[in-house]
Amino acid sequence: MTYANHARLSLAPGLDRGKLPAHIAHALWCGNEVSTCASRTVPTGYEALDKALPGQGWPTASLCELLQPQAAVSEWRLLGPALPGLLADKAARIYLVAPPQIPHAMGLAQLGLPPEQLVWIDAKGAQERLWVTEQLLKSEPAGAVIAWLPQARPEQIRRLQVHSIHCDAPVFLVRPETAMSEASAAPLRVSLALGTGWDLDVCIRKRRGAVCPEVLHLKAIPGNLNSVITPRMRELQAPGGLQKEVLHALGRSDSHTASGHHLTH
Repeated sequence: MTYANHARLSLAPGLDRGKLPAHIAHALWCGNEVSTCASRTVPTGYEALDKALPGQGWPTASLCELLQPQAAVSEWRLLGPALPGLLADKAARIYLVAPPQIPHAMGLAQLGLPPEQLVWIDAKGAQERLWVTEQLLKSEPAGAVIAWLPQARPEQIRRLQVHSIHCDAPVFLVRPETAMSEASAAPLRVSLALGTGWDLDVCIRKRRGAVCPEVLHLKAIPGNLNSVITPRMRELQAPGGLQKEVLHALGRSDSHTASGHHLTH
Protein backbone atom coordinates (compact mmCIF):
# COMPACT_ATOMS: atom_id res chain seq x y z
CA MET A 1 0.00 0.00 0.00
CA THR A 2 1.29 3.47 -0.85
CA TYR A 3 0.05 6.80 0.39
CA ALA A 4 -0.10 8.12 -3.17
CA ASN A 5 -2.62 5.51 -4.24
CA HIS A 6 -4.64 4.78 -1.13
CA ALA A 7 -4.48 7.68 1.28
CA ARG A 8 -4.17 11.42 1.59
CA LEU A 9 -2.55 13.13 4.54
CA SER A 10 -3.53 16.62 5.67
CA LEU A 11 -0.80 19.22 5.98
CA ALA A 12 -0.19 20.35 9.56
CA PRO A 13 -0.27 24.11 10.17
CA GLY A 14 3.11 25.71 9.60
CA LEU A 15 4.58 22.69 7.79
CA ASP A 16 6.39 23.60 4.55
CA ARG A 17 5.57 21.01 1.89
CA GLY A 18 8.69 21.99 -0.07
CA LYS A 19 10.93 20.68 2.71
CA LEU A 20 9.42 17.18 2.59
CA PRO A 21 10.68 14.26 0.48
CA ALA A 22 9.03 14.28 -2.94
CA HIS A 23 7.11 11.01 -2.47
CA ILE A 24 5.60 12.29 0.79
CA ALA A 25 4.83 15.76 -0.55
CA HIS A 26 2.94 14.14 -3.43
CA ALA A 27 0.70 12.31 -0.97
CA LEU A 28 -0.27 15.46 0.93
CA TRP A 29 -3.18 17.72 0.18
CA CYS A 30 -4.81 20.69 1.86
CA GLY A 31 -8.54 20.76 2.46
CA ASN A 32 -9.06 23.54 -0.10
CA GLU A 33 -7.20 21.73 -2.88
CA VAL A 34 -8.30 19.29 -5.56
CA SER A 35 -6.43 16.06 -5.01
CA THR A 36 -3.87 14.92 -7.55
CA CYS A 37 -4.52 11.76 -9.56
CA ALA A 38 -2.03 8.91 -9.40
CA SER A 39 -3.25 7.30 -12.64
CA ARG A 40 -3.46 8.56 -16.21
CA THR A 41 -6.31 10.92 -17.07
CA VAL A 42 -8.07 11.74 -20.33
CA PRO A 43 -9.07 15.34 -21.20
CA THR A 44 -12.85 15.72 -21.15
CA GLY A 45 -13.01 18.27 -23.95
CA TYR A 46 -14.46 20.88 -21.57
CA GLU A 47 -11.94 23.29 -20.03
CA ALA A 48 -14.08 24.10 -16.99
CA LEU A 49 -14.67 20.41 -16.25
CA ASP A 50 -10.99 19.53 -16.64
CA LYS A 51 -10.08 22.19 -14.09
CA ALA A 52 -12.54 20.75 -11.60
CA LEU A 53 -11.39 17.12 -11.89
CA PRO A 54 -8.37 15.60 -10.13
CA GLY A 55 -5.67 15.12 -12.74
CA GLN A 56 -7.40 17.49 -15.17
CA GLY A 57 -9.56 14.89 -16.89
CA TRP A 58 -11.49 11.62 -16.79
CA PRO A 59 -9.57 9.12 -14.63
CA THR A 60 -8.35 5.69 -15.54
CA ALA A 61 -7.78 2.88 -13.02
CA SER A 62 -11.02 3.83 -11.25
CA LEU A 63 -14.75 4.17 -11.79
CA CYS A 64 -16.67 7.28 -12.76
CA GLU A 65 -20.41 7.32 -12.13
CA LEU A 66 -22.62 9.44 -14.38
CA LEU A 67 -25.92 10.14 -12.64
CA GLN A 68 -28.91 11.60 -14.49
CA PRO A 69 -32.71 11.63 -14.28
CA GLN A 70 -33.13 9.59 -17.46
CA ALA A 71 -30.68 7.39 -19.36
CA ALA A 72 -29.74 8.09 -22.99
CA VAL A 73 -30.37 11.81 -22.56
CA SER A 74 -27.05 13.50 -21.85
CA GLU A 75 -24.23 10.97 -21.52
CA TRP A 76 -23.12 11.09 -25.15
CA ARG A 77 -23.05 14.85 -25.24
CA LEU A 78 -20.85 14.81 -22.13
CA LEU A 79 -18.50 12.01 -23.23
CA GLY A 80 -18.48 12.73 -26.97
CA PRO A 81 -15.49 15.11 -27.03
CA ALA A 82 -13.22 12.74 -25.07
CA LEU A 83 -13.88 9.38 -26.72
CA PRO A 84 -12.37 9.83 -30.22
CA GLY A 85 -8.92 10.46 -28.74
CA LEU A 86 -9.03 7.05 -27.08
CA LEU A 87 -9.31 5.30 -30.44
CA ALA A 88 -6.01 6.41 -32.00
CA ASP A 89 -4.77 2.87 -31.42
CA LYS A 90 -6.64 0.76 -33.98
CA ALA A 91 -6.86 -2.06 -31.43
CA ALA A 92 -8.79 0.17 -29.01
CA ARG A 93 -12.56 -0.16 -28.65
CA ILE A 94 -15.45 1.65 -27.00
CA TYR A 95 -17.37 -1.08 -25.15
CA LEU A 96 -21.08 -0.38 -24.62
CA VAL A 97 -22.66 -2.65 -22.02
CA ALA A 98 -26.47 -2.80 -22.15
CA PRO A 99 -27.26 0.67 -23.52
CA PRO A 100 -30.98 1.43 -23.07
CA GLN A 101 -31.42 2.07 -26.78
CA ILE A 102 -29.84 0.63 -29.90
CA PRO A 103 -26.54 2.41 -30.69
CA HIS A 104 -26.91 4.57 -33.78
CA ALA A 105 -23.63 3.81 -35.57
CA MET A 106 -23.91 6.59 -38.17
CA GLY A 107 -24.59 9.18 -35.49
CA LEU A 108 -21.68 7.96 -33.38
CA ALA A 109 -19.44 8.08 -36.46
CA GLN A 110 -20.23 11.79 -36.71
CA LEU A 111 -18.81 12.13 -33.21
CA GLY A 112 -15.58 10.57 -34.45
CA LEU A 113 -16.30 7.01 -33.28
CA PRO A 114 -15.78 4.56 -36.18
CA PRO A 115 -18.36 1.73 -36.18
CA GLU A 116 -15.62 -0.89 -36.45
CA GLN A 117 -14.22 0.29 -33.10
CA LEU A 118 -17.53 0.03 -31.24
CA VAL A 119 -18.56 -3.12 -29.40
CA TRP A 120 -22.20 -3.29 -28.32
CA ILE A 121 -22.83 -5.99 -25.70
CA ASP A 122 -26.53 -6.65 -25.37
CA ALA A 123 -26.47 -8.06 -21.83
CA LYS A 124 -29.83 -8.92 -20.28
CA GLY A 125 -30.69 -8.46 -16.62
CA ALA A 126 -28.78 -6.83 -13.76
CA GLN A 127 -26.56 -9.82 -12.94
CA GLU A 128 -25.50 -10.37 -16.54
CA ARG A 129 -24.68 -6.68 -16.98
CA LEU A 130 -22.49 -6.78 -13.88
CA TRP A 131 -20.76 -9.97 -14.98
CA VAL A 132 -19.98 -8.59 -18.44
CA THR A 133 -18.66 -5.32 -17.01
CA GLU A 134 -16.47 -7.19 -14.55
CA GLN A 135 -15.00 -9.41 -17.29
CA LEU A 136 -14.20 -6.36 -19.40
CA LEU A 137 -12.34 -4.70 -16.53
CA LYS A 138 -10.40 -7.88 -15.84
CA SER A 139 -9.30 -7.98 -19.49
CA GLU A 140 -7.66 -4.54 -19.14
CA PRO A 141 -9.14 -3.20 -22.39
CA ALA A 142 -7.77 -0.37 -24.52
CA GLY A 143 -10.30 2.40 -25.21
CA ALA A 144 -13.19 2.95 -22.80
CA VAL A 145 -16.02 1.06 -21.10
CA ILE A 146 -19.50 2.56 -20.75
CA ALA A 147 -21.93 0.39 -18.77
CA TRP A 148 -25.56 1.19 -17.98
CA LEU A 149 -26.15 -0.31 -14.52
CA PRO A 150 -29.34 1.15 -13.07
CA GLN A 151 -29.80 -1.57 -10.46
CA ALA A 152 -26.25 -2.02 -9.17
CA ARG A 153 -25.93 -2.24 -5.38
CA PRO A 154 -23.16 -0.56 -3.34
CA GLU A 155 -21.29 -3.82 -2.75
CA GLN A 156 -21.35 -4.53 -6.50
CA ILE A 157 -19.96 -1.09 -7.31
CA ARG A 158 -17.21 -1.75 -4.76
CA ARG A 159 -16.29 -4.99 -6.52
CA LEU A 160 -16.10 -3.23 -9.88
CA GLN A 161 -13.92 -0.51 -8.36
CA VAL A 162 -11.46 -3.16 -7.17
CA HIS A 163 -11.23 -4.62 -10.68
CA SER A 164 -10.86 -1.19 -12.28
CA ILE A 165 -7.62 -0.41 -10.42
CA HIS A 166 -5.56 -2.23 -13.05
CA CYS A 167 -7.60 -0.97 -16.02
CA ASP A 168 -5.92 1.78 -18.07
CA ALA A 169 -9.17 2.71 -19.82
CA PRO A 170 -11.78 5.14 -18.45
CA VAL A 171 -14.77 3.28 -17.02
CA PHE A 172 -18.13 5.05 -16.90
CA LEU A 173 -21.14 3.65 -15.07
CA VAL A 174 -24.38 5.34 -16.17
CA ARG A 175 -26.86 5.24 -13.31
CA PRO A 176 -30.10 6.96 -12.24
CA GLU A 177 -29.92 10.16 -10.24
CA THR A 178 -31.68 8.41 -7.35
CA ALA A 179 -28.52 6.34 -6.79
CA MET A 180 -26.92 9.47 -5.33
CA SER A 181 -28.63 8.63 -2.02
CA GLU A 182 -26.63 5.38 -1.84
CA ALA A 183 -23.01 4.97 -0.80
CA SER A 184 -20.59 4.28 -3.65
CA ALA A 185 -16.97 3.16 -3.89
CA ALA A 186 -16.56 5.09 -7.15
CA PRO A 187 -13.99 7.86 -6.52
CA LEU A 188 -15.76 10.18 -8.97
CA ARG A 189 -19.51 10.80 -9.15
CA VAL A 190 -20.91 13.34 -11.59
CA SER A 191 -24.55 14.32 -12.02
CA LEU A 192 -25.72 15.83 -15.29
CA ALA A 193 -28.89 17.30 -16.69
CA LEU A 194 -30.02 19.36 -19.65
CA GLY A 195 -29.52 23.07 -19.04
CA THR A 196 -30.74 26.11 -20.92
CA GLY A 197 -30.07 26.30 -24.62
CA TRP A 198 -27.49 23.69 -25.57
CA ASP A 199 -25.87 23.62 -22.12
CA LEU A 200 -25.32 20.62 -19.92
CA ASP A 201 -25.51 21.32 -16.20
CA VAL A 202 -22.86 19.22 -14.51
CA CYS A 203 -22.24 18.89 -10.78
CA ILE A 204 -19.33 16.96 -9.29
CA ARG A 205 -20.94 15.14 -6.39
CA LYS A 206 -17.83 13.30 -5.27
CA ARG A 207 -14.17 13.63 -6.12
CA ARG A 208 -10.82 13.04 -4.44
CA GLY A 209 -10.12 16.34 -2.76
CA ALA A 210 -12.06 19.45 -1.87
CA VAL A 211 -15.82 19.67 -2.36
CA CYS A 212 -16.97 21.23 -5.65
CA PRO A 213 -20.12 23.22 -4.75
CA GLU A 214 -20.77 24.99 -8.04
CA VAL A 215 -22.74 23.75 -11.03
CA LEU A 216 -20.74 23.74 -14.27
CA HIS A 217 -22.65 24.98 -17.32
CA LEU A 218 -20.96 23.27 -20.26
CA LYS A 219 -21.52 24.31 -23.88
CA ALA A 220 -22.28 20.86 -25.22
CA ILE A 221 -23.24 21.39 -28.85
CA PRO A 222 -22.56 18.11 -30.70
CA GLY A 223 -19.48 18.44 -32.90
CA ASN A 224 -21.36 17.63 -36.09
CA LEU A 225 -23.76 20.53 -35.45
CA ASN A 226 -21.29 23.07 -34.14
CA SER A 227 -20.32 24.36 -37.58
CA VAL A 228 -23.87 24.78 -38.90
CA ILE A 229 -25.76 26.27 -35.94
CA THR A 230 -26.20 30.04 -36.19
CA PRO A 231 -25.44 32.33 -33.21
CA ARG A 232 -29.18 32.90 -32.73
CA MET A 233 -29.89 29.16 -32.62
CA ARG A 234 -27.18 28.73 -29.98
CA GLU A 235 -29.32 30.77 -27.61
CA LEU A 236 -32.43 28.67 -28.17
CA GLN A 237 -33.40 25.54 -26.31
CA ALA A 238 -32.06 22.43 -28.02
CA PRO A 239 -34.79 20.84 -30.18
CA GLY A 240 -36.97 18.63 -28.03
CA GLY A 241 -34.33 18.78 -25.33
CA LEU A 242 -32.48 16.14 -27.43
CA GLN A 243 -34.09 13.79 -24.96
CA LYS A 244 -33.21 10.67 -26.90
CA GLU A 245 -29.93 11.87 -28.42
CA VAL A 246 -31.31 11.04 -31.87
CA LEU A 247 -29.11 13.57 -33.62
CA HIS A 248 -25.78 12.01 -32.86
CA ALA A 249 -25.64 8.97 -30.63
CA LEU A 250 -28.01 6.57 -28.91
CA GLY A 251 -31.69 6.79 -29.42
CA ARG A 252 -32.63 5.41 -32.83
CA SER A 253 -35.41 3.21 -31.53
CA ASP A 254 -37.07 3.09 -34.95
CA SER A 255 -35.93 0.99 -37.92
CA HIS A 256 -32.29 2.18 -37.72
CA THR A 257 -29.82 -0.34 -36.32
CA ALA A 258 -26.20 -0.34 -35.32
CA SER A 259 -23.49 -1.35 -37.78
CA GLY A 260 -20.74 -1.75 -35.17
CA HIS A 261 -19.84 -5.01 -33.47
CA HIS A 262 -22.80 -6.54 -31.66
CA LEU A 263 -22.23 -9.18 -29.02
CA THR A 264 -25.18 -10.93 -27.41
CA HIS A 265 -23.91 -12.60 -24.29
